[in-house]
Amino acid sequence: MKKYINPPAKELSDILRRPTQTVTDLEPLVKQVFEEIQEKGDEALYKYTSLFDGVTPDSLELSAEQISSAAEKVPESLKTAIKRAYDNISAFHRAQRTERVEVETAPGVSCWQEKRPIEKVGLYIPGGSAPLFSTVLMLAIPAQLAGCREIVLCSPPDKEGKIHPAILYTANLCGVTRIFTLGGIQAIGAMTFGTTTVPPVYKIFGPGNQYVTVAKQLATRFGIAIDMPAGPSELMVVADDSARPEYVAADLLSQAEHGPDSQVILVSTSSKLIGSTREALDAQITSLPRRDIAEQAISNSVAIHVGSQEECLKIANLYGPEHLIVCLEDDTDFVKEISNAGSVFLGNYTPESAGDYASGTNHTLPTNGYARQYSGVNLDSFLKSVTFQKISKSGIRDLGPAIETMAEAEGLKAHSLAVSVRLKDLQS
Repeated sequence: MKKYINPPAKELSDILRRPTQTVTDLEPLVKQVFEEIQEKGDEALYKYTSLFDGVTPDSLELSAEQISSAAEKVPESLKTAIKRAYDNISAFHRAQRTERVEVETAPGVSCWQEKRPIEKVGLYIPGGSAPLFSTVLMLAIPAQLAGCREIVLCSPPDKEGKIHPAILYTANLCGVTRIFTLGGIQAIGAMTFGTTTVPPVYKIFGPGNQYVTVAKQLATRFGIAIDMPAGPSELMVVADDSARPEYVAADLLSQAEHGPDSQVILVSTSSKLIGSTREALDAQITSLPRRDIAEQAISNSVAIHVGSQEECLKIANLYGPEHLIVCLEDDTDFVKEISNAGSVFLGNYTPESAGDYASGTNHTLPTNGYARQYSGVNLDSFLKSVTFQKISKSGIRDLGPAIETMAEAEGLKAHSLAVSVRLKDLQS
């Protein structure tokens, strides 16, 4: 982890640059896979699953029996933990429901807004070296609460051509019944275009590697919505001497172990804390099963020593981290000024992994600086706002002339006529 001391503002963008490839670098391969899926359907899905995952599954879609039987392979202690997380995540997302909004904007003119579920959604669940069954909770729970009619789940196969039992158990717990052994670009392509086996969806959710992120972005060119461009994981910790170095180190490593292209950053007003945290990192990383991955991520990461909380805040808002841990003796003013972050964790006893698993907030969050303009996944991500209006006779008499005047000023005579014929009829 490189250390920088009071770097000038003009150098911060380079210091905070993400270790990711650009869309331009990855798009040619993604386009190739998409084109073949459009042309050959399931045949292309089997081909690329064999090529990228090294296995060919017996069937792309799992049967109801395969899904339900997975519970037998999941330890009871893990089932209990998943159920507890399920309850907390459900409670938080259920509380996000909003009532119909109705306003009489003028006498006889009523306008209202109601939420409607997105009918068909696709959930991408990373598998690979770390089967993220927790992501099933984060996506399937709000999808079910929103009332989405069709929920499709794709997750890559392991070396035996199977999906991890914990993913299947969690999906079954959340009521997801259509599950496909598909990962990477081919999963996103299948949900974008549809094949004989995999139905197309209207919106795709879920994190993934850089190829998945680019595939999701490419899917938007074909009329498919996405939750956000969620790529490699990242974490920023802002801390002073009130923070515990061993806690900070553990939090940094919790994201570093996600993948070699993950990035973690420590920003502090304390040189002592930075030094102690680096020592704790060296001590803790040796015991990690995913040590090699974490070490590669740490090599992409930095510690920045600055002179004030104000400087810490500027750096945090410039970077726009997916996860932001704030551990300051007095964080009141700092928290009020946070504008760019996917999810914020406050104090010594709020590890980022709480949000990843069981506190109740959603862990599907914007990365690569997209926290500057995107929200993390929430209940509204699975809903559309539809507006309605109804105008009475007296309402159109009163409002009509204003509409006619505006339409004619824009040169749209037919718009004006749509009002004029009604007013004329009412006058007669």
